Amino acid sequence: MRTGIDLGEGLCSDISPMHDLVARLVASQAEIHFLRDPTRGGVAAVLHELVEQTGLSVAIDEAALPISPAARGASELLGLDPPYIASEGKVVVLVAPPNADLALAALRSHILGRNAALIGEVSADLLPNVLMRNRYGQLRVVDEPSGTPLPRISCGISS
Repeated sequence: MRTGIDLGEGLCSDISPMHDLVARLVASQAEIHFLRDPTRGGVAAVLHELVEQTGLSVAIDEAALPISPAARGASELLGLDPPYIASEGKVVVLVAPPNADLALAALRSHILGRNAALIGEVSADLLPNVLMRNRYGQLRVVDEPSGTPLPRISCGISS
């Protein structure tokens, strides 16, 4: 139950210590270019931070976001867009393309990273922006979060 709304079974807290997971990633020797937690503003805020710092463009695939069915259902019920939901105990990582499989294997070898996924690509070919391809193949701009970030909602983005 959240604010008087029963969201049913399947939602749980996503707060987790990330140091062991990140240590495993570092030990894999994958070439890490960027690493952030999406605690405030969600994945959308983290990706906008990346674009702002690098001048590159990011395109993500909505279907690739590791969102539990319960969290997806709760998001739809509450009218929330999952990329904007704060997720504690999660990490957004940018690695050199040849290291993607190595990084995923390292993350997936830890219980907190079992659902780690390749969600998109970074490019210098487009204007700096965050784009998302939806489940129907349409590309849309992911706006930068504005105002006060949403508080954490349990299991927004799974590990």
